[in-house]
Amino acid sequence: MTTTRLAALAGADPELHALARRLLGLAEAGLPAMYLPETETFAFTRAAAVSPEGTRRLELRGTSTRYAAITALGARFLPEDRQRALFGGRCAEEFTGVLVERLPGVVNLGDAALIAWAAAETGHPKLSDALDRVAALDSTGRPQYTVEAAWVLSALAAARTAVDVEDRLAAARDRLLAARTGSGPLFPHATGPGLVPGYRAHVACFADQTYPLQALARLHASGDDPEALAAADACAARIVGLQGDGGQWWWHYDARAGGVIEGFPVYSVHQHAMAPTALFDLAEAGGTDFGAAIRRGLRWMTDVPELAGPTGTPREPMIREDLGVTWRKVCRGDPKKAVRAARGLTTRVVPNARLAPLDLLFRPRAVDRECRPYEFGWMLFAWFGGPQR
Repeated sequence: MTTTRLAALAGADPELHALARRLLGLAEAGLPAMYLPETETFAFTRAAAVSPEGTRRLELRGTSTRYAAITALGARFLPEDRQRALFGGRCAEEFTGVLVERLPGVVNLGDAALIAWAAAETGHPKLSDALDRVAALDSTGRPQYTVEAAWVLSALAAARTAVDVEDRLAAARDRLLAARTGSGPLFPHATGPGLVPGYRAHVACFADQTYPLQALARLHASGDDPEALAAADACAARIVGLQGDGGQWWWHYDARAGGVIEGFPVYSVHQHAMAPTALFDLAEAGGTDFGAAIRRGLRWMTDVPELAGPTGTPREPMIREDLGVTWRKVCRGDPKKAVRAARGLTTRVVPNARLAPLDLLFRPRAVDRECRPYEFGWMLFAWFGGPQR
């Protein structure tokens, strides 16, 4: 199975193409171990643990509706037989149907929006009902978390050829565009005041950038909207301009000034999936091609400069095919996320303050040994999505 995205990667860097293929194979191998057949959903995480006898093992913890929906969104690009291997015998369309039937009990806007998005992409006959549930959870005039507002827009853009959603689409679009602070290109953590304490209202995360720029790009692709495309392009240009020397996609940004507040953790899913899928969608909608930045980010998965030993080889790999996972992130290991808290508070008053001694005191050398289904779901979406070749 080859897409134009993978084909372009093969032409630009055959070594990275092999890495992408390796990761995609790992995603298909790892997802079945995260599926819970007794409840027909996915675990929240698969994490390393130590048994009372001292044996190291991976254990499933919790469940996640949104991770299940994201997995369906990504898996739908696979051949049907390979889809069924992930969902206990169901294909992605059938599994989406299970999620749609559960929508009356879903109370989180983001979860509902992702299910509606999957319903739109798989042509589910109850798409209108799914969108009605989203509308019921999306109170008019009430601020929402930016990530969830972006998923609402992506769902509506995907649905517009099947259902009349134009009024709701326009409102979702305007809400996202209006959420930005002043004329800056980055998006805040929430679309309005009230959800985030004032002292950290300027702090936005990487997801607060990728999901809106993806939604706005997909909106333009679904119907001409140059303003939405320009906003997506500007956001992408800023985070690409801030990308680390080792290809790192940083974690916390100042939504006002457009700089980095705190770089760590660096998450694997950002490197191999979330940045690629957003930037691919942008380019295919007619925006700037940030392929070089995608490749730099992907290379981090094997280079991992934070973990490099004396010879330059990482002391621990982030890719564990023997376990069916990619480890979740590289972090500082600081108690109670002290560095992020200190920088968040300081930059509220002094934008671009760095507090450099913290970098020396808490070096990013810790590995979070867990893996979540959405990491593989977005990976499938990123590399198998887009035009087929």
